Amino acid sequence: MAQPLVTVFGGTGFLGRHVVRRLRALERPVRIASRHAPASRPEAVAWLRADISSDTAVAAAVAGAYAVVNAVGLYAEDGAATFQAVHVEAAERLARQAHRAGVERLVHLSGIGADAASASRYIRSRGEGERAVAAAFADAIIVRPAVMFGREDALITTLVGLLQRLPAVPMFGRGRTRLQPVHVEDVAEAIARMLQPGAARAVTYELAGPRIYTYAELLAVVAARLARRPALLPMPFLFWHVLARIGELLPGSPLQRSQVELMEVDTVASGAMPGFDALGMVPQSFERTLEAIVADAHGGRHGAG
Repeated sequence: MAQPLVTVFGGTGFLGRHVVRRLRALERPVRIASRHAPASRPEAVAWLRADISSDTAVAAAVAGAYAVVNAVGLYAEDGAATFQAVHVEAAERLARQAHRAGVERLVHLSGIGADAASASRYIRSRGEGERAVAAAFADAIIVRPAVMFGREDALITTLVGLLQRLPAVPMFGRGRTRLQPVHVEDVAEAIARMLQPGAARAVTYELAGPRIYTYAELLAVVAARLARRPALLPMPFLFWHVLARIGELLPGSPLQRSQVELMEVDTVASGAMPGFDALGMVPQSFERTLEAIVADAHGGRHGAG
């Protein structure tokens, strides 16, 4: 009997690539729905050009699918691609079209700390998106991951580069913001388990790693692995907000206001929602995979990660 099809929106992104890879390891046929073609496609992975701002394109992408994963996210607004348009309007459109097409399971990616009442436009849009998806698809599964790490991530790879090059590293505030980093492969595996027949429905999961760090502690762990002893310089958040506003005027800026806003709040699991344990999983430690990330940064061989 043929395995049912899973459509992954954002299947070419950081998390989406890992979700596709994990589903293929389980021999599930996958359809990637994205604006740009993937760099490579394994056997049994189809690709459909899909603009999530188009009802017609979204309807075509979900047609015939047993399950749909929405892994589309935005960290920097660009023209019509606003947080409201992507995290709320497009998420609602996808959920509505999936429900109309008779999709059995919908997994919507959000983030720990999503809050429709937040003053941050980014965090608020994540919370509003969750509400819109739940209203359009009653059995939607909401996934709130903590900060994700892995090869080619936006956080740890950047920190490795900074700590290798600079004798002093500026911190967000006094480095007291708490993080609970989670491996992207663990999040992808969790999503694959959520899509199995018989898995729980209409649940919000918080997926976080096994240890909580302050930002300063995280820097210290990475620095120790690199055998570096840089000075860690506290910098007020106002400085970072000004720097991000200036950077957003320049093409390819590595710093966005949404990132600064996220670093102003703790991103740790609340303990009030199910997590990896509900899926029979034990998440990988950050230290266990840091070796591979550092090896990649050095241009060395790929290890586990």
